[in-house]
Amino acid sequence: MFVFCNKSRDKLKILYWDNTGFALWYKRLDKHKFKWPKNLCANTLNLTEQQLHWLLSGYDVIGHQQINIENASII
Repeated sequence: MFVFCNKSRDKLKILYWDNTGFALWYKRLDKHKFKWPKNLCANTLNLTEQQLHWLLSGYDVIGHQQINIENASII
């Protein structure tokens, strides 16, 4: 599984193999940014399953700070 984030940190793409071919999962945030780790010495970062869930839920993978979505509108 590979997770990619764009420069503005409001979009994630997850590429994975599902035994029949590659699948791409895409998530975009309207008003917030993903807590993508910055200033890493390495080009890659290994995440646990729990850390991936934290990232997709809006938590900082290193620090666990949740984004505020109380006033977010659902379309």
